[in-house]
Amino acid sequence: MATIDYEAESRHCQAEVARHFRWNFGVNVLDGAFYWFGINFAAPSTIVALYARHLTQNAMLIGLIATIAGSGFSLPQLFTANYIRRMPVKKDAPVKIGLFSERLPFFVLAASAFLLPIRAPQTALIVLFLALTWNHFGAGLVAVGWQEMIAKVIPVQYRGRLLGIANFVGTATGVLGAAAAAGVLYRYPFPTGFAICFLIAGVFAMLSWISLALTREPPLHSQSPETSFRDFARRLPSVLRHDRNFALFIAARIANAFGRMGIGFLTVYAVERWFLSDAQAGLYTAAMLIGQAIANLILGTLADRRGHKLVLEISVALGVLAMISAVVAPSPSWMYAAFAAIGAVTASDILSGISIAMEFSSAEDRPTYIGMASTIPGLFSAIAPLIGGAIASLAGYQTTFLVSAVCGLASLIILRLLVREPRLVDVQATVGTASSN
Repeated sequence: MATIDYEAESRHCQAEVARHFRWNFGVNVLDGAFYWFGINFAAPSTIVALYARHLTQNAMLIGLIATIAGSGFSLPQLFTANYIRRMPVKKDAPVKIGLFSERLPFFVLAASAFLLPIRAPQTALIVLFLALTWNHFGAGLVAVGWQEMIAKVIPVQYRGRLLGIANFVGTATGVLGAAAAAGVLYRYPFPTGFAICFLIAGVFAMLSWISLALTREPPLHSQSPETSFRDFARRLPSVLRHDRNFALFIAARIANAFGRMGIGFLTVYAVERWFLSDAQAGLYTAAMLIGQAIANLILGTLADRRGHKLVLEISVALGVLAMISAVVAPSPSWMYAAFAAIGAVTASDILSGISIAMEFSSAEDRPTYIGMASTIPGLFSAIAPLIGGAIASLAGYQTTFLVSAVCGLASLIILRLLVREPRLVDVQATVGTASSN
């Protein structure tokens, strides 16, 4: 077996990254733009939640949608980090595996919405949850590979702008898409309108995949020795013991998981309280996209200049304000502000919730940190909406929103007062990372 010259390969990789920077920046902007435009036709907190409401009145089941959406992406990442760490070409995970694990479920959901809801609503509900689980957990399986690819081919000072521009384009055009979704749901009776929306989401998810596949990523082999998953998992607690800053960040994200547990109930709450039509979900999605587009335009540059911690603090504060505004809203028009704030929360999470994990450690340990930053809070994101649904069933949706606001405030205090901006911390001095003995 040929010996790898790691230094020569590293120099070649750096040269290729610099040479293809503009190309990679462009195709990954298109990837994000297509994906975020399409996903608005199947937004879990609005259109999917309302589709589920046609199939069941059970608040716990509706809350399960937010559980799957919030945790499915996060939970698998730690279990794939050790495998991704050894891959010389990181994009192989989101391209070769992601086609089936992340994109295909949209078409299954669309087909089931065309065929099942009238004749077999319970079966339609089961397929909905299966497709959602398939899509979100499938995305989580390849997420570390995608994040590692971005970290590898896009320099740190451009990552915020990359995600900001991609998501701005996707959400800005997605405002028109959300208006179109509202028109589809208004024009076509249940379930046809929902099926058309899910199909459109699938088409744009495929255009996103094609753009992603065009990324030019040079191979770079890991210098760390191969580690079994058992040994890899055994070393994880030492990361939190020795890296206090990262541990506090994880604590803030856990608190914020409960701060988000009310989001999945906003549309159902508004529709039930003011007896609104299905088309209103599309309009609320449009408000959410406007907030997301504006936030992407502003926060990407802010993250590159001031760091991702500040952006996450803004995100948590906006989440708290969204929950409070839902409680005090005297009319359905006031809910637009809550959905706009949730859109900004989504933007900042995509920009900085993903990117900040890349900055806590050295390149060799980065997959481990990315996986832990997603999976550990994801465990709590899995149960938080279910708790929110239980609270809503016992005491009403407004109580769920208030509890969410309190948890979000706790997260904000930890982030603001205790967590240090990782760019100001010497990650090379961090002790006890996953690659240490």
